[in-house]
Amino acid sequence: MPDTVRVPNDLDSFWMPFTASRAFQENPRLINKADGVYYSTIDGKQLFDGTGGLWCCNAGHNHPRIVKAIQDQAAELDFVHSFGQGHPIAFEAAARVVDLAPGLDHVFFTNSGSEAVDTALKIALAYHMANGEGERRILVGREKAYHGINFGGLSVGGIGANKGQFGTLYPSAAHMRHTVLEENRFSRGQPDHGADLADDLQRLCDLHGGHAIAAVIVEPVSGAGGVFPPPKGYLQRLREICDAHGILLIFDEVITGFGRMGTPFAYEAFGVQPDLVTCAKGMTNATVPMGGVLTTSRVREAFRKAPSKVPDLFHGYTYSGHPLAAAACIATLDVYRDDKVFENARDLAEPWADMLHGLADLDAVIDVRSCGIIGAVQLAQKGAVGDAGRAAHAALWDEGLIARPVGDAMCMSPPLVLTQEHIDEIGATLRRVLGNG
Repeated sequence: MPDTVRVPNDLDSFWMPFTASRAFQENPRLINKADGVYYSTIDGKQLFDGTGGLWCCNAGHNHPRIVKAIQDQAAELDFVHSFGQGHPIAFEAAARVVDLAPGLDHVFFTNSGSEAVDTALKIALAYHMANGEGERRILVGREKAYHGINFGGLSVGGIGANKGQFGTLYPSAAHMRHTVLEENRFSRGQPDHGADLADDLQRLCDLHGGHAIAAVIVEPVSGAGGVFPPPKGYLQRLREICDAHGILLIFDEVITGFGRMGTPFAYEAFGVQPDLVTCAKGMTNATVPMGGVLTTSRVREAFRKAPSKVPDLFHGYTYSGHPLAAAACIATLDVYRDDKVFENARDLAEPWADMLHGLADLDAVIDVRSCGIIGAVQLAQKGAVGDAGRAAHAALWDEGLIARPVGDAMCMSPPLVLTQEHIDEIGATLRRVLGNG
C-alpha cells in the first residue's frame, strides 16, 4: 500500500515551544519521517539533520535495535512507578549509565534535561542540609548559560530572553561572567584566553562567603547559548575553587553527554571530575524522554543518615525510570558500544573542525567555534540581532540542511554516526548558502 501522509487541519491547538506561532502558521515546516541522518517533510523534501534532532539523536534516527527494544518493552511492562517499588530494567539501565561515568556511582532518573538540572540543584541544597550546612543556599551559574526552562534552571541560566516573562525566580542565584572574548575568535577547540574568568567564583566567595554557596553549575561546552568551548584551564580552576570552599561542582552535560566530545562524558575529555552531572538527550537517543543526575558516592551517602524508614530525598517524578525509557536507554548504550559511535565522533572531530573553519574566508562569517562534534558559524549582524540567523536558517532549510539559529550563530550538532561524506555535504551546503549571504 502507498504511504499516507497525515496533514494536520489545525495548526493552532498545539502551543508550540520556543516558536513564533504566527510566523510558523504562515509557513509551516512539517516533518513526518526520519531515517539515519535525514528527515523527510510531508511534501517529500529530504533534509540533512544538522542538529541531531535537538543535540540528541546521537545514533541517528530510527535505529532498528532501539525501536525493537521499545516495542518489546511496551508489550511486556508498559508502566510501573518507582516510589517504594521498582522494576529490574530501571536498575539495569542505571548500572549501565554509571559504568560509563568514572568517579560517579549513582543516577537519579528524570524525564528531561530541565528536570535533571532542577533535580541536581535540589540535591545540592539538600546535601549541605544533610551535612549540617543549611546556610549554603546560593546557586551559581553563568551568563549565556542554558540549563533548561524549569524554575531552578532558569534561575542559574544566563539567557535573558528566557527569563523576561517570568519575574523573580530563585532568589539566591548568582552569576559569573561568560567566557566569550574577542581575542578567541576562530579558535579550534578550547580557546587560549579566559581561564582567569573562573576567578569570578572566587569573587563571589569573597562577597558572600564561600560557606554560603551550595553549588556552581556550568556546561562543559556551552551549547544552546551559541556553542562556546571552555578556555584552557577554566574548568580546572573552577574545580580548585570549589574544593577550597566545599562547593559542589555540577556539570550540565545534557548536550555533551553520550559521545559528543568523543568520550562518554565531556568531563573525561577535559580532565575535570565534577560532583554531579546532569544528562538526558543522548541517553535514549531521544526516542523516549529520559534524563538523569549522576552523583559521586560522597554526595549519595549524605542522604543515608536519616532513619531507614524515611525517604532519602523528598523528590521524584511519576515517570522516573519509566520502563520504556529504561529499555530505550539500554538499547541505545548497546548501539553506542557495538557501532563504535563514540569512537567515530572522536575520529571525525578534526575533519568536522576543518570543514567549519574552512568557512572563515566567507564575508558573512565573523567567527567559527567548534569542539568535538559541535560547532557554530557566527554571521555578521544584518539589521536586528537574529535577522541574519533566521534568514540563513530558512535558506539552509530550502537547500536541504537543518541548522539551529541562536541569534546570528548557526549552531550544529549532527548525529555522531556521520561520515566524511556527510561532513563534505554539510560544508558544501553551508558554503553555497552563506557565501550568498
